[in-house]
Amino acid sequence: MSLHVFLYGARVSTTLTPARVPSPPRPAPRRTRVLALPEARWALASTAAFLLGLALDLGGLPWWAYGPLYALAYATGGWEPALEGLRALRGRTLDVDLLMIVAALGAAAIGQVLDGALLIVIFATSGALEALATARTADSVRGLLDLAPALANRVTESGEETVPAGELAVGDVLLIRPGERIGADGRVLDGASEADQATITGEPLPVAKGPGDEVFAGTLNGTGTLRVRVVRDPADSVIARIVTLVEEASRTKAPTQLFIERIEQRYAVGIVVATLAVFGVPLVFGAGLTDALLRAMTFMIVASPCAVVLATMPPLLSAIANAGRHGVLVKSAVAMERLGEVDAVALDKTGTLTEGRPEVTAVRPFPGAELDEDDLLALAAAAEYPSEHPLARAIVTSARARGLRIAPATDFVATPGRGVVARIEGRIVGVTRAQDSEPGPERADPGGRTGEAYARRQDTSGATVVLVTLDGVPAGTLALTDRLRPGARAATGALAALTGTAPVLLTGDNARAAARVAEATGLVDVRADLLPEGKVDAVRELQDAGRRVLFVGDGVNDAPALAAAHSGIAMGRAGSDLALETADAVVVRDELATVPAVVRLSRTARRLVLQNLVIAGAFITGLVLWDLLGHLPLPLGVAGHEGSTVLVGLNGLRLLRESAWRPGELQVQGTRG
Repeated sequence: MSLHVFLYGARVSTTLTPARVPSPPRPAPRRTRVLALPEARWALASTAAFLLGLALDLGGLPWWAYGPLYALAYATGGWEPALEGLRALRGRTLDVDLLMIVAALGAAAIGQVLDGALLIVIFATSGALEALATARTADSVRGLLDLAPALANRVTESGEETVPAGELAVGDVLLIRPGERIGADGRVLDGASEADQATITGEPLPVAKGPGDEVFAGTLNGTGTLRVRVVRDPADSVIARIVTLVEEASRTKAPTQLFIERIEQRYAVGIVVATLAVFGVPLVFGAGLTDALLRAMTFMIVASPCAVVLATMPPLLSAIANAGRHGVLVKSAVAMERLGEVDAVALDKTGTLTEGRPEVTAVRPFPGAELDEDDLLALAAAAEYPSEHPLARAIVTSARARGLRIAPATDFVATPGRGVVARIEGRIVGVTRAQDSEPGPERADPGGRTGEAYARRQDTSGATVVLVTLDGVPAGTLALTDRLRPGARAATGALAALTGTAPVLLTGDNARAAARVAEATGLVDVRADLLPEGKVDAVRELQDAGRRVLFVGDGVNDAPALAAAHSGIAMGRAGSDLALETADAVVVRDELATVPAVVRLSRTARRLVLQNLVIAGAFITGLVLWDLLGHLPLPLGVAGHEGSTVLVGLNGLRLLRESAWRPGELQVQGTRG
């Protein structure tokens, strides 16, 4: 299945104008409670038993009073890592978890029961923090599933029945009443309403829905009643597929993490060998058994790479979760790590910087045509009404926006690549691209230019110009441009601030259209009229110069450049199947501001990974040297080692906070234009 179909299926109709009604409140995303995690419950039980035993121990009570509590702390906090370690050992792998349990039991064997219990408690706490990071990652996308209703009203031959939404099948007809959530992805059969689908498309206003329009599971119906035919199984709905994509990303591992795991096994074996040496060498030189064993147990604890192992994935998983909450699906931890490495950006134009939908920007009747702007636009809209061409839809939409009457058309003829001709109230109206028009008779134009020449003169800003003829006589022109996305200039400015150089515009469109968009977005390096291989060549040229390029695109022609770039981001809602499959990340809501935001988030995650590795390395090195060259008390070694592990875990969880996503922070001044 293609990724575009996986995420979106068919396109959402944009023919109708959204009704401007207030959006109803949306449910808050569900967050996993800490104590809902078994790791957290076991860690809490171990901590409670340890603290109670410690209080009794310090109070001078006999062993039988506090000893069982220490034993309970060992059991509740250590059984799970011990079981995992034994399973790994059965697979001929030496696990760090097992080293910690052995160290704790070794400490107890030489009478340091308190220190061993402290090790177990802190180790269990760090495991609970890691489980919390993973759970919060899942929370960010599971909240989308919670939007889908549990029940749906299915229309049958005998009437109506309420059934679980999961039992719906393709072809079922649903009755959606005002204020209800839509139970499955489907297409409207009859009725008129509006749907709040911001959770899927990011549109801030409810979108008008009528017969033929697509609706999504979990979106909220407005004031009307709809009958909807189910077109996708609930398990394949847009929301469910988004969840699947992000969960798959969360299961991947970044290159840094893979490197750590490759050396972890050898490191663990090295710790065992070194521990035996730390224990055996002092004995040879006459050291006491207890002192040698205590030093060896301390060494095993402080040298274990728990904090190093935990350094990488919590920041990257937290970043993936945060990005997912804001409509950017990063496909893997590898992709998240690579996004932060980019130092140059190349942008596609149509569908990326622009919306990919033309709109009428100028209506110009010819002098002497005896038509005003509304008359000319109404004639063009009437002729184009039967057409499905994007330019035709734009003309009709513009006429409707002005409240113009669109007369019925007869004798409609569409010529691919040229335009349309139709009879409107007895007169022949033609709408053709200016360069495809036959030279018409000269109008009362001061320069005596033909209709085509006059149209060409106006086409100086990259707009697409169509010539409207009335009974074969040029009557005027319409200029259509691809509308710039909101915030495009701010996004390009933020990307320039991030990378230190302005993004490059790569487009297959003509130079005039490219120049218009470049001027509006503040871009200087513009390369137009590029075939797909031309975009690839431009990306490779930048990379041959030592740059790590992020390419942002949406179309089939962008897929090769997305694959060639160091990292690629696809605009999801309008993106082609191939582009979405090739990209490392997908912007679900087509908000350009999220592109610099996710790059910045990735860089923050990479900094946290580096911070964590430095923290872990510094603690391990310092504690090992202290133990080997001096006398490191076991409780202090346990506190230092496990404290560094907890610190690293908490540092990674910082990226789950809402404040970690600040797209506006990098926006530059002067974003108008």
